Amino acid sequence: MKIIDNIKELKEELKKIDGTLGLVPTMGALHNGHLSLIKKAVSENDNVVVSVFVNPIQFGIGEDLDKYPRQLQKDTELCQNEGVKILFAPMVSEMYQEDKKNLTLICPPYEVVDKLCGKSRPGHFDGVCSVVAKLFNLTKANKAYFGQKDAQQLFIIKKMVRDLNFDIEIVACPIVRETDNLALSSRNQYLTQSDRKLALNISKALFNIKKLFNDGIDDVRALVDSALKIMEGLDVEYIEFVDKNTFNFQTAADKNTLVLIAARVPESNTRLIDNILLWDAM
Repeated sequence: MKIIDNIKELKEELKKIDGTLGLVPTMGALHNGHLSLIKKAVSENDNVVVSVFVNPIQFGIGEDLDKYPRQLQKDTELCQNEGVKILFAPMVSEMYQEDKKNLTLICPPYEVVDKLCGKSRPGHFDGVCSVVAKLFNLTKANKAYFGQKDAQQLFIIKKMVRDLNFDIEIVACPIVRETDNLALSSRNQYLTQSDRKLALNISKALFNIKKLFNDGIDDVRALVDSALKIMEGLDVEYIEFVDKNTFNFQTAADKNTLVLIAARVPESNTRLIDNILLWDAM
């Protein structure tokens, strides 16, 4: 495996490889959720590039950019073991030669970003789309792999690919959970013992909503109320029901409904997100 930290060398190395290329964009601190993406990419492509880059332009003021977990040595070992061809781990100065205010950014339409995570994190998805587009352009990958846990991000990236005619296939991969059903996240490292106990109520609320829907309850208000009771003690940012194909809000759940939750656990003030499809047939 080649470990590359600059764009020039990345381009030179990519010229040498033959066959299909899969890309797994990450911010590092790799866990089993990331590994599921990497394994799928390795199984479907002749070569795989994993990027490890904590992207500063997707973090807002007061967010956890400085403390975001960085463990490049461990990430390198994990990628090596999975058969990754190239680990691309550039410095910020390599990816962005200009200050953020002077950068050309890709700005998704307001109707898809001014809600859910985009509402509380203004500019976040501009930063996400810009760095992902940059990685698409640098690697010319055939496929790129993203997790369903970041459902709004996945929807926006798919839209960007369609709207801007990127010649790449976006592969969505299922949420990976720990044995207690907590969705895997690099930010789980922040959780105290008491925080983790509370955090488990996020997935409990989602699975309960799905059970109630299967029992015939489709009123969103009633389903939200059921979730709020389970998540007492958490600072709930949103519980939203959207159509998985359009991300439009719903007042009645149906077979296309995706339920999304964002909440903070109080002791560490860690923000977590999770979601569930109410109907398993995709």
